[in-house]
Amino acid sequence: MSKQFDVVVIGGGPGGYIAAIRAAQLGFNTACIDEWKNAKNGPAPGGTCTNVGCIPSKALLQSSEHFEHAGHSFAEHGIDVAGLSLNLGQMLARKETIIKQNNDGILYLFKKNKVTFFHGRGSFVKAGANGDGYEINVAGATEETITGKHIIVATGSNARALPGADFDEKLILSNTGALAIDEVPKKLGVIGAGVIGLEMGSVWRRLGSEVTVLEALPAFLGAVDDQIAKEASKLFAKQGLNIHLGVNIGAITPGKKDVTVEYTDNKGAAQKAVFDKLIVSIGRTPNTIGLNGDVVGLQLDERGFIAVDNNCKTNLPNVWAVGDVVRGPMLAHKAEEEGVAVAERIAGQHGHVNFNTIPWVIYTSPEIAWVGKTEQQLKAEGVAYKAGTFPFMANGRARALGDTSGMVKFLADAKSDEILGVHIVGPMASELISEAVVAMEFRASAEDIARICHAHPSLSEATKEAALAVDKRSLNF
Repeated sequence: MSKQFDVVVIGGGPGGYIAAIRAAQLGFNTACIDEWKNAKNGPAPGGTCTNVGCIPSKALLQSSEHFEHAGHSFAEHGIDVAGLSLNLGQMLARKETIIKQNNDGILYLFKKNKVTFFHGRGSFVKAGANGDGYEINVAGATEETITGKHIIVATGSNARALPGADFDEKLILSNTGALAIDEVPKKLGVIGAGVIGLEMGSVWRRLGSEVTVLEALPAFLGAVDDQIAKEASKLFAKQGLNIHLGVNIGAITPGKKDVTVEYTDNKGAAQKAVFDKLIVSIGRTPNTIGLNGDVVGLQLDERGFIAVDNNCKTNLPNVWAVGDVVRGPMLAHKAEEEGVAVAERIAGQHGHVNFNTIPWVIYTSPEIAWVGKTEQQLKAEGVAYKAGTFPFMANGRARALGDTSGMVKFLADAKSDEILGVHIVGPMASELISEAVVAMEFRASAEDIARICHAHPSLSEATKEAALAVDKRSLNF
């Protein structure tokens, strides 16, 4: 007889492992299945985020920023660096160490919370008779079948390839290959000026690559508030990121040691570029490969995502899905919140995810972070609003840090003063945005933030000043 569980989670990424831990905390006999492997074929839970996404990219972003500061900024602080050189092998090794620490941390959390972990690929076998659960096959070093009353699918997403240009992770790279380049390319091409493209382009530009970013859309960072996006574009251009908008990608031809990209620019002129490496970051597709959902009738939507309602319920009784494999933003923290909410719903509680207050971050330098509506969205919706901005160049802590680029922007309802959106480009934007998320969750007004005492000197004072600026009473600018 197969092992019986109250909850079986398929996928050990941010949505999956968090769902499993929360389910176990609520008293359910819980299992989590994950197939990621480390270099020694051992378990590496954490999904794309931990292994080839959020965590390793931030490690390389931090390392590459240190390298750039040592080469260009330290002298201003009275720190002279002689004979600066790059040890890329050590940089990549540090990244791998951080990945393993996170993998091991998740395995420890499973043990601590009494979650049974299975290393392998999970797939549906059949639905049990009389609604008594589902049989799930685990294909790993050994193969076995387990049974779960409730199933949570958290299988994540895969990088989308361009037609006719499959990833070989040597010349044509997804995020996986972009994080493992063993020699700094002289010329690096990036197709897609989204989060992954800009972050990876920033890493390798800092380390010495000449980076060209090709973006099909005519506007830069169309999902970002227009004023913030324009400011970011100027700053990236000043750094040396060559960003071309409105391009139409044609043939991509890999050679022995380089790859040729033919494209039409925004003026209709034919162009050709040769790169040592090419990163393709044009979005991600839901990962349902090998899930075998069709044998139990699991429904997908027209875009290939698992179809769910507002509570993450699928069309099948007691089968749920969370994270990148369902609708909504492909963000690790969104997946985590859905995972917690589903575990609580299984327990009869009222799990909740507010999509309107999910923060977004691009970890470039300067960082870009936002929550809520953009100014262009409010205009399109006909919402009367007030705006206030404050530049970091007027912030004492930013001056002391030596990073005064960017601004904080508040958008508030013209009548009620309720905060509708906050947008930041500048130092530590990823940390500063949390105050705005909390404020919006409590439906605070801009005046509420303006009247809160913020520590001096701190970057957070820019948030207070932007809130004051909504009422045209900024004190330091």
